[in-house]
Amino acid sequence: MDRDARIFVAGHRGLAGGAILRRLEGAGYSNVLRRTRAELDLADAGACARFFARENPEYVFLAAAKVGGIAANQAAPAEFIAQNLAIEMNVIDNAWRHGVKRLVFLGSSCVYPRDCPQPIREEYLLTGPVEATNQAYAVAKIAGVEMCGAYNEQYGTQFVCASPTNLYGIGDNYDLQTCHVLPALIRKAHEAKRRGARSITVWGTGRPRRELMLSDDLADACVLLATTAWERLMAAAPGPRLPLFNVGTGEDISIAEIARKVLATVGFDGTLEWDASKPDGTPRKVLDVSRMAALGWRARTSFDQGIAVAYSDYLARDLACAA
Repeated sequence: MDRDARIFVAGHRGLAGGAILRRLEGAGYSNVLRRTRAELDLADAGACARFFARENPEYVFLAAAKVGGIAANQAAPAEFIAQNLAIEMNVIDNAWRHGVKRLVFLGSSCVYPRDCPQPIREEYLLTGPVEATNQAYAVAKIAGVEMCGAYNEQYGTQFVCASPTNLYGIGDNYDLQTCHVLPALIRKAHEAKRRGARSITVWGTGRPRRELMLSDDLADACVLLATTAWERLMAAAPGPRLPLFNVGTGEDISIAEIARKVLATVGFDGTLEWDASKPDGTPRKVLDVSRMAALGWRARTSFDQGIAVAYSDYLARDLACAA
């Protein structure tokens, strides 16, 4: 991937897309295309087609998506499936029509069956039902993976899929109605500390285990998938048509331990109260990352280091809003 190649980062203002943008700019890529949703609605087929015809990107990172935690998924399943399917259809199809050299599609670890063996291997895709609390989103992401494989098979495209684990980091969403568990804990702990509260309430039992990764580590993996020779990708991810790669740390931790680490980082010495009437979600989800390891990649940031990065970013944004 030449340093002056035309590269489109779809979703550059999001958690994953923002990290990819930082990674590309830091590496000296000088011709990165970016559009806000106000400038380009990727769910609009006509607008998306006109953008590709006008800009002719050579490489595409498809990080744009409607995302959210359990509460958001349960509140708006129609929006989660419809918007994500539309984005995937428009971007993937136009990438083929306009001769994109390599597309990296960001799927999700939720594409795998709820109760599949651990750690989760890529070949477990479509071997069982997904977690019910985010089924609409998971089905949409599965469709994106299948689209990439179908276009590779029929048209000879080079579309590769990354299935990242749960992400957090710079630019995360801290809206308690739509965010994921780690940013929710950071915000709750920080606000409880600021008002002098003695406890915070957390959904579920605390027993489920999650694998979490700093978004900047994902960005390194995505750029590697965009720049590695196609033959090497296909050798590392054997299959008839689709190189699919899990991207994670390969390690998991209980929700209860995540909460305790957040409280320590924030400096909140109150207690945790568990609301067991709320859903736990998938009991355990940790990825087998041996395919990425075969390419020479591994996550570099420890969870303790990552929480510190995330909390510093939250503080900077919280103080900016307060000002």
